[in-house]
Amino acid sequence: MERKRAESNARADEHRARRDKLNGEARTFADERARIIDELHARSADAQDHRHHRDDLNEQVREAKRLREEWNGKLQVVSDKVAEMKRTRAPRAQGAVPVWRLRKDLKELEFRHMTSALTPDQEKRLIEEMKRLQAAIKEQDEQFRADPEVDTAIADLAVARDEAEKHHRAVGELAEEAQRQHEEMVKLYESVDELRRQADDVQVKLIEVKASADEAHRAHIAAIEEVRDYEKMLYAARGGRAPSSWADEPPKEEDFLARLKKGEKVSTADLLELQKTGRG
Repeated sequence: MERKRAESNARADEHRARRDKLNGEARTFADERARIIDELHARSADAQDHRHHRDDLNEQVREAKRLREEWNGKLQVVSDKVAEMKRTRAPRAQGAVPVWRLRKDLKELEFRHMTSALTPDQEKRLIEEMKRLQAAIKEQDEQFRADPEVDTAIADLAVARDEAEKHHRAVGELAEEAQRQHEEMVKLYESVDELRRQADDVQVKLIEVKASADEAHRAHIAAIEEVRDYEKMLYAARGGRAPSSWADEPPKEEDFLARLKKGEKVSTADLLELQKTGRG
């Protein structure tokens, strides 16, 4: 009976050691899962920020497109007005070449100057002709803009062109930034999905280890109860002699076992006291 009690004690120690080891692994898995969940929440919050930024940018893109269309319309109206003024109000001396023809001739000469191999004399004559055309164009423009209404229309044309180009650039820049925010958001959500899978995997391991720890704890309690049973039998075999350590009042075995069942740690002295008493 002493041998069997010792064997039960040994099994209780083994199960307790296994339980404690498994509980340590469970805590490790729990900490790992908590870390993953914290990172998951942080990345999800970042993804939400990118999504809100993307949506704001898309709204700005829509507004920039609206303004671009508005200014393109104004540009077309003013362009038509200036073209009509040039057709009807452009000053033209007897036999003078129209300014549109002067500009066309100037562009052709500029292209020839950049692409042709010229002798020094040819280049000199070409440059002089370009200067003459530029002077004629400038003279006609100055005469044309002498009319206040024409000058205002040309100024309005420049403003409309600048505004249309500005909003056109804004559409491209905002759309590009919105796309970048969208791509960042997608990458973060993909990483969130991966982290969620990792958290689920760790949770599975945590549950498995905790179940094994609970099983080891139950086996530990069962072994302790075997020890108690053997102590009872040994107590009876000794003729019911109460150990001197009981003093006036025997120790309360129920309190000791309740602590064990809760998984609380007990001292070696407590366990020896239980073994000595064998009280039922």
